[in-house]
Amino acid sequence: MEKNLPLELDREILIQLAPEQLVEIIVEQASATIKLNSRILELEQEIEKLKASRDLDSSTSSKPPSGDILKKSEKKPEIEDGESLAPKRKPGGQPGHPGKTRKGFGLVDRFEILRPEFCGCCGTGFIKEPIKIETQQVAQLVEHPIEIVEYQRHTCVCEHCGNVQASDWSPDIVPGQDIGVRLQAFLGWINNYGHLPYEKQQELLWELGQIEIGVGTLVTTNERIDAAVDKSVSSLKNWIQQTQPNIHSDETPWVVKGVKEWLWIFANTNFALFHAADTRSRAELVHGGVNNPPAVKPKLLGGLREICIKRLADYF
Repeated sequence: MEKNLPLELDREILIQLAPEQLVEIIVEQASATIKLNSRILELEQEIEKLKASRDLDSSTSSKPPSGDILKKSEKKPEIEDGESLAPKRKPGGQPGHPGKTRKGFGLVDRFEILRPEFCGCCGTGFIKEPIKIETQQVAQLVEHPIEIVEYQRHTCVCEHCGNVQASDWSPDIVPGQDIGVRLQAFLGWINNYGHLPYEKQQELLWELGQIEIGVGTLVTTNERIDAAVDKSVSSLKNWIQQTQPNIHSDETPWVVKGVKEWLWIFANTNFALFHAADTRSRAELVHGGVNNPPAVKPKLLGGLREICIKRLADYF
């Protein structure tokens, strides 16, 4: 930059120079000024871009909400004139709003009778029939939400004809697998919908049931669930094609092992079908979308997942 700066000239020196030398100095000064003005314009544009980027947050861009915290002041903002001093509305039910949970849960697993044993005045017992009963339903976390069940399958001989026959396995288990159907469904839910890593799933299983499950088993379980809901995904695709003339579709980048792929969605009011694809071109709609079998197995999200989870036993 220093070589482009205007020369520092003394008045006495300029008076002694020839006209040709003065013209040359003026030309050099003009050239340096043009370059400096151009550089100033570039820097001003860069400053404006930085200001715009500084003002972006999670609500105006794709930046994560965690970055908003860095911009918040540690000082409490002063209340301006005319601003209401009333407290802001808190999340949840407001005063006077009829609650939903207070109406009960719609089912009761067990009843616990709380009855006084001895009179606090004389120490004797009470009449058998109470004069008042108050009820309150409470959702509790039981001590052992996961139980270990050993199924003993008996093979017996018919006392009449001598036929040897084994009992059917329980519909709550998958023969040869260590995790029951309901627990597999739960793991599939927290994995695909709750996005809980396998290591955290291991910790959760230990906290709930004091059982150790390997990551390999969890991965295999998730693959089984994916295969189990595949039939329902295909049924949904056929249903969309045959009965839904208007659907909404969109795609978004989806990085898989460092490679950018695309996640398509076909949705309407009552369904959402996700389709993983290699490109975002129209060919995905023709060859891999709703009208044809997908090149990559679609992943199911939305309302149909609950139906599939409840029917896992039918597909294993």
